[in-house]
Amino acid sequence: MLIQRILVATDRSDTATRAVQWAAEMADRYAAELLLLEVVAPEHLVGASAGNATAKQSELAELARQLGGARGRARVEYDSQPADAIVQVAEQERADIVVVGNLSMSDRTEFLLASVPNRVSHTAPCTVVIVNTAADGSRAAAGRRHADEAGGGVTEGHLLGRAARIAAVVAKYRLADLLARDGDSDAAEDARAARFRQALEELGPTFAKLGQILSTRPDLLPDAFVRELSTLQDRVTPMTESEVVSVMERELRVPWEDVFAGIEPEPMATGTIAQVHRAILVGGERVVVKVQRPGAEEDILQDLGLLEQFAEKAADRPVFTQVVDLPAIIGHLSSSLRRELDFRHEAANIERMRSVLAPFDRLAVPDVHADLTSARLLVMQEIQGAPVREAPEGEASRAAGRQLLEAYYQQVLADGFFHADPHPGNMMWWNDKIYLLDLGMVGEVDEELRRSLLLLLLAFWQEDTAFLAELMLSLSPERIDYRFDEAAYAAELEDLVTRYRHLPLGELRLGPLLQQLTAMSLRHGVRLPATLALIGKAFGQMQLAAAELDPGLDPFSVAGAFYMRQLGVRLRGAADPRQLLFEAQKLRVRADHLLASVERVVGARPGPGLHVEISGNDELAAVIERNSRRIALALVALAGAVLLDARKRPR
Repeated sequence: MLIQRILVATDRSDTATRAVQWAAEMADRYAAELLLLEVVAPEHLVGASAGNATAKQSELAELARQLGGARGRARVEYDSQPADAIVQVAEQERADIVVVGNLSMSDRTEFLLASVPNRVSHTAPCTVVIVNTAADGSRAAAGRRHADEAGGGVTEGHLLGRAARIAAVVAKYRLADLLARDGDSDAAEDARAARFRQALEELGPTFAKLGQILSTRPDLLPDAFVRELSTLQDRVTPMTESEVVSVMERELRVPWEDVFAGIEPEPMATGTIAQVHRAILVGGERVVVKVQRPGAEEDILQDLGLLEQFAEKAADRPVFTQVVDLPAIIGHLSSSLRRELDFRHEAANIERMRSVLAPFDRLAVPDVHADLTSARLLVMQEIQGAPVREAPEGEASRAAGRQLLEAYYQQVLADGFFHADPHPGNMMWWNDKIYLLDLGMVGEVDEELRRSLLLLLLAFWQEDTAFLAELMLSLSPERIDYRFDEAAYAAELEDLVTRYRHLPLGELRLGPLLQQLTAMSLRHGVRLPATLALIGKAFGQMQLAAAELDPGLDPFSVAGAFYMRQLGVRLRGAADPRQLLFEAQKLRVRADHLLASVERVVGARPGPGLHVEISGNDELAAVIERNSRRIALALVALAGAVLLDARKRPR
């Protein structure tokens, strides 16, 4: 191979100097011309005078003379794209070899300069030598070492230190009596909630994330605490660009510039677990990249372990069980955070939601690049529209609003899989569609609860308080105390129905309704499934967006239409849902009369009448109670099916 001219790029940093020395030794060995090239970004010049440019040229020329003697030359170029400038000069100078360091251009941002060696090697017209100029081996090795230092090898001393820190904050904010009731004063409860939020903020990002998750569970915490925790924000220092690059390359197993043509240095969002950047793939597609923080998993799992130990020790203390079920809270937090730490769960949620939304032409989710996604890296299509609140008025947005509501009935009541955090910030309007974003938090509903919930909404729609009360009682997973006052419960329920059902459509909200049903039931000693509270919060967030797109939308009429479609009614005009439900109710009442005496005998039905306690076998009593109510509900469903079949049969 004839080597007559060697071009080496430098910014005169320590690492670039190693590449220059390597090129000088090679030029000396082959008696080749040595051309030193410095590319200066115009925006980084201190003054643009001719004297300044001349000084740079002179300094570089002196360095070329020292290294190459008579064969040494220097050239300074002013260009914002160093890789392009290097390739252009190589062509002009007819270089036989271009030498670049794998770390260089220290006055440029990491995302822009890191691609220089790789891009030069892909586009240069000659042989390219990339010299490993990192003092410890390579950029990747430095990144791995940084990750190891950040997250590896938690020592016992470190664990004890973290436990001591948590204990100090618990004492400082008097968390031991935080959930004890000091009276009925709203101000006192608000003050306790504020102390709780402040404690979580002081304990750091992991606990702030725990507080955010708790803010979605009004069934676990009082309203004041839920309101206060909903104001928590991630207050974390953004990852450096070198940290982002390190995680990307560890997950991709190739240099990041082999996959991405460019990455925006400024993050779109910075959180406890991850950071999000806009980027462009090599093929030109615009994407968003979610990158997990180095050490996030280790830090979170460490804190979760300490919390689980605390829950075990505190579970038997009455102060922690008066208002909340602490083991249930910790269990929920642990499962939620563990899922969020693996981005493959979110990718799977997106694909599952895509199939759920298939019947709705105005709803969509982003595409996922599965081949680029891993546990710590998620690459998705960038949705380039506007927030859903900015959707222009018109038929498209009204149709999208109705479909959004219908899709939530589909998610919750048919598929049993729903977006659990659909606030307006997680919805974008683009190409006349609503895109649902951020599916890291989802909920699932079992088949039995789906059936009961659909009947619950229809009973509310028909203002059948008696049936609604029975449905609510049937939903409780726990045995209802015999002292339960069914009449008082039904009276409060009737008042709630009256207040909500006749609100103007613009003020009607399913989310707050479900949340109030949950809170009211808890006051009467009826604990409802935890999923119901999550559904209520999700419905509340979703309907805010749906109401803005179509203020005249009646959520209960949409529920009725959904119910009829689920039953398979083809002749919509011939089947009156009110009449259908009424006929089913009559059959239900008759069935209920048959079961009432049995339920009272076994203690499964509260209220007056014969009462028998089954002592010594609470489990048996609970089974009898649950199944007797299930029989009643099954008869309701059977009655509806019979009526449906009768209407379809020719006369």
